[in-house]
Amino acid sequence: MKKLTLEVAKRDVFGKKLNQLRKSGILPANVYGPDFKSTSISVNLKDFIKTYKIARETGVVHLKLDKSEIPTLIKYLQRHPVKDNVLHADFRKIDLTKKVITEVPVLVVGVSLAVSQLGGVLLTQSKTLLVEALPSDIPQAIEVDISAIKELGQEIKVSDLIKSDSYEFKTPVDKVVISVIAHKEESVTPDTTAAATEVLTETEKEVEGEGAEKASEKPADAKPADTKAENPGDKAQSKK
Repeated sequence: MKKLTLEVAKRDVFGKKLNQLRKSGILPANVYGPDFKSTSISVNLKDFIKTYKIARETGVVHLKLDKSEIPTLIKYLQRHPVKDNVLHADFRKIDLTKKVITEVPVLVVGVSLAVSQLGGVLLTQSKTLLVEALPSDIPQAIEVDISAIKELGQEIKVSDLIKSDSYEFKTPVDKVVISVIAHKEESVTPDTTAAATEVLTETEKEVEGEGAEKASEKPADAKPADTKAENPGDKAQSKK
């Protein structure tokens, strides 16, 4: 993978002004590390998305801040709960000479006879796995070949995966990654003894947040909720 760099700048815009910053095509972000003072930064949104499509959470991204260059991993993205657009990014500063522990996505490859011929249902029990490696050796994905699963009820655990000299699994070895189960048709029996009315509320108050900085407020263009709002997650989120 070629060297990835991003031009960033220190940011002094917070709170309610973040919405206007995002509307101008700038993404608020934060960079932190064990030997680095947490710093609020901003980055061109289009440049970030272009870089993220290549790096994801496993590729090293070098941030050009003032006259320094900071090696980082993209640690967390805060997204809009409905539109799914990126609202905030967290970068974790790393030492290129020291191993790090990070999550790597699972990539399913191959064809399972238990699925193609026996009609089984493939379940991905673990979408990511923890690995320890030098930043330059972090794999983009962990390939899991399901062709070894030929019977219903079979599963693939971490202990079954191919080992590598460049990284070490930190997820417990008995953790199930992939399994195939028999397909069962579910039947629904109506309740004739009692009538119940289920009320579903899908209205949601959109709250503005700034990831690790925990600044939150309601965007000016948010529509008032018809019912009591539900918090969409541990971190408050907002419209772009």
